[in-house]
Amino acid sequence: MTTPTAPTRWRRDVTVFLTGQTFSLLGSMLVQYAIMWHLTLETRSGTVMAVYAVVGFLPQAVVSVFGGVWADRLDRRALVIGADAAIAATTLALAILMLSGYDDLWILYVAAAIRSAGAGIQTPAVGALLPQIVPPDKLMRINGVNATIQSAMMLVAPALAAGLYAWASIEAIFFVDVVTALIGIGLLLLVPVPRLVRGDQQAGVRGYLADLADGVRYVATTPFVRWVLAMWGVVFVLIVAPSFLTPLMVVRSFGDEVWKLTVNELAFSVGMTLGGVVVAWWGGLRNRVHMVMVTTALFAVLNVGLGLSTNMWVFFGFMFLIGLGVPFFSTPTMTVLQERVEPERLGRVFGFVGIVMAVAMPLGMAVFGPLADRYSVESLLVAAGAALMLVVVVGVALPSGRRAMAEAQAPDPEPAAPPSDEDQHVGSDVR
Repeated sequence: MTTPTAPTRWRRDVTVFLTGQTFSLLGSMLVQYAIMWHLTLETRSGTVMAVYAVVGFLPQAVVSVFGGVWADRLDRRALVIGADAAIAATTLALAILMLSGYDDLWILYVAAAIRSAGAGIQTPAVGALLPQIVPPDKLMRINGVNATIQSAMMLVAPALAAGLYAWASIEAIFFVDVVTALIGIGLLLLVPVPRLVRGDQQAGVRGYLADLADGVRYVATTPFVRWVLAMWGVVFVLIVAPSFLTPLMVVRSFGDEVWKLTVNELAFSVGMTLGGVVVAWWGGLRNRVHMVMVTTALFAVLNVGLGLSTNMWVFFGFMFLIGLGVPFFSTPTMTVLQERVEPERLGRVFGFVGIVMAVAMPLGMAVFGPLADRYSVESLLVAAGAALMLVVVVGVALPSGRRAMAEAQAPDPEPAAPPSDEDQHVGSDVR
């Protein structure tokens, strides 16, 4: 169980936590865009982009196996800080090497792999930590706020990365990432995280391997968890992976000016930001599963439209709409796990979420990347959208799929106690 956060402090703790994560995320996204654009402009190769996706996500999948168990056994705040520090040190070393004249592709790949491994530790720890400092009835809204912040960073980061990349150099972006990581670590140190008390650990009954086996068994035998993981995997393979090729489509079909690559990212990010604002204000449907399924079907339709676009601004319009839908998919799936999974297993479950995300991306890119060197990106986007719609139809039609979706529905919330003055103030701020 988790020691509850004092009701008068949770708002302050969440604000400081999210602020620190925002700084850390901004630096990471600057590096992500800088490397992706550098590889796109220098090589124009779908295979190179596929290799970058593999080395940037596969290590996260491997490390997440252990990171989820660590998040349930160790201090989650310390894990986040340690991962941030390791990623910052790697980025600093990369900047120094490139300034010294070492700019081979393998150096960027190694740095991307180390950063990915750090994410394998950080992601399950952050996902499991947030419910420790947020009241249960505020989780959906705070997840919406967090999604809005992440989307806003996706709005700011491309423009800032483009400016730094054009005005200074890719190394300057790496140094900015180091500074933002230090700010994030400093702010996280100010957040007291309640201790996760586990009776089995106190008694010394369960060891590390037993915890790992228990997490695997829980995921394998819990239908709604399997369903959530399957949905993440399908969307990442058929939507997220092909989206990595949209910069390549822009360069091939509409021109290689940096501003066009920037607009491509901004269209998606503006949509995500607005979608996050709506989810944070609205709170989403009580039936989380219906919200996820409708959004997934819309992703399929929009992806086909993206591939059929022959006008650059129509293409950007579809990117905006896809971005708009992301919080309507990601927020309810994360929230239903936080609502239904026991706190002492949450780290391991989010570890498996990280594994699925990390494996699905390189798996999708391993297919779509080389194909992009033989076929048009437009045709691949249409094919991916059609395949996703087929998956949605089959998933809804199968009895096993309907049973899993029924189990995944969030339980009705218990009647809340009359809010205090502080709670009323907080609620108005969240909305």
